[in-house]
Amino acid sequence: MSDLASQKRKAELLKSLHQAPPILVLPNAWDAASAALFALAGARAIATTSAGVANALGFADGQFTPLAEVLTATRRVAEAVPVPVSADLEAGYADTPAALQAVIKQLLATGAVGVNLEDGLPPGSPQPLRDVADQQARLRAARAAADAAGIPLMINARTDVFLHQVGAPESRLGEALRRLKAYAQAGVDCLFAPGVADAATIAALVRELKLPLNILAGPATPAVAELQKLGVARVSLGSGLHRASLAFAERLAREILAGGGFKTLASDLTYGKLNGLMQNRSA
Repeated sequence: MSDLASQKRKAELLKSLHQAPPILVLPNAWDAASAALFALAGARAIATTSAGVANALGFADGQFTPLAEVLTATRRVAEAVPVPVSADLEAGYADTPAALQAVIKQLLATGAVGVNLEDGLPPGSPQPLRDVADQQARLRAARAAADAAGIPLMINARTDVFLHQVGAPESRLGEALRRLKAYAQAGVDCLFAPGVADAATIAALVRELKLPLNILAGPATPAVAELQKLGVARVSLGSGLHRASLAFAERLAREILAGGGFKTLASDLTYGKLNGLMQNRSA
């Protein structure tokens, strides 16, 4: 099977995984090793976390990581796993729809078959969110670039209404629905509303939207089984696994630096197991 045919098959598989139930639980990787471990754990698809990738490379989240480094990291993740990979490109690293088309072309060259594109703008911008019509044009451009490449790219359109707490609390559901419905008209495949945790709001989003809904997991988010009952198609873990891993490592380091013993370093993930896993991926 050619690389193009294989990538097309993975893109089609990723889209099919959004036809819940069962819900697609999507762990977000920050490097090849984390991606390989998540696939080994049974993940049916892998996404990247922009924050995790940025932090691992020495940058803050928010498109501070050079695009070339983001694409290289994405390629390494895609090459490390046999399952479909979706990339978090934040706002797309592009000021115009035409520029975004060029970015999507570069993304497809990494082997990724999905992309997350958000409407939030960087801190200090005149407004917190991009104009709806502008975002629609950008999403249409992304779709056109993928179509031209012959890859049915899974486009996940994200609104940051809840995440950035835009407007009065009582107005956010309506504004999020207005934006997500507009983005659906631009030809995307999935709609993403991070920052929502209560079941009533999640249920309203599922009821009002015609496309699969993606929810971002957090400590207050309903459990996977409950999200599936609510009709959610996809739940992403975002940078949660990355931060939890670092928090665990920091705790162990503090204990050892304070004069503790080394038994806490014992793990089922031995040097040989992890190194062997990466050797198999390199073969």
